[in-house]
Amino acid sequence: MPRPEIQAPPEIFYNEAEARKYTTSSRIIEIQAKISERALELLALPNDGVPRLLLDIGCGSGLSGETLSENGHHWIGYDISQSMLDVALEREAEGDLLLADMGQGLGLRPGVIDGAISISAVQWLCYADKSSHEPRMRLKAFFGSLYRCLARGARAVLQLYAENINQSEMIMSYAMRAGFAGGVVVDWPHSSKARKAYLVLTCGPPSMQTSLPKGRGEDGEMCSDDDESGDDESQTVGIYDRNRPRKKLKVNKKGKGREWVLKKKEQMRRKGHDIPPDTKYTARKRKARF
Repeated sequence: MPRPEIQAPPEIFYNEAEARKYTTSSRIIEIQAKISERALELLALPNDGVPRLLLDIGCGSGLSGETLSENGHHWIGYDISQSMLDVALEREAEGDLLLADMGQGLGLRPGVIDGAISISAVQWLCYADKSSHEPRMRLKAFFGSLYRCLARGARAVLQLYAENINQSEMIMSYAMRAGFAGGVVVDWPHSSKARKAYLVLTCGPPSMQTSLPKGRGEDGEMCSDDDESGDDESQTVGIYDRNRPRKKLKVNKKGKGREWVLKKKEQMRRKGHDIPPDTKYTARKRKARF
């Protein structure tokens, strides 16, 4: 079966029939629960019994949100499929549901979210479903708004199925440009079916960054140090430095200072032109108003 991302836009692919089929599959429910539990674990929230306000980006019918509610947290769910959200309402999901396109930004107040998860959703931003869609701009809008709405020191854990290495690098590069630090945690890297990749991002200055957890091995235990070495296929953790591009300095394109003006006036005099004499006011910048 071809990937859902190349069959149709998400709001069309997940129509009413597909949404109900997705939500009633016992296999999908079990997989969603396991991935959501792992994402919540990677968020590394303080174990103090205080409920946190979390984001579920691409919440669908609320399967991953159930895990957040069971752990005592409040959550806001984003999804672009009206059919998926209708099923979530029928199932009486406890989170606040928003019909929105994450590629246009999240539109939340700065610093109000304690963490964010996303299960199999971010890779949809790499596909242009409309003539107005440009994947790089959509990734920039998404990660920029996600960084702003997270509290300093909070994490975002985004589980995704990238189509290829170029897609993974593009997603990670725009996360780093937004100001995040972090990397990729891969569970069961040697299994083609059980392999899961999680983009673990930390929001905040370098002093607040913490080391990434290790990926799980095929036996369900944490991978050993030997598993981390070798080629890219066996690597379970990839760490990236924060790389927000510097702002471009304003450059005076004209570059016409006093020396340039004096030199130009002298050239014009040699050609026989009638040029006003040089004074202390020559090439002095005028004020905007008298």
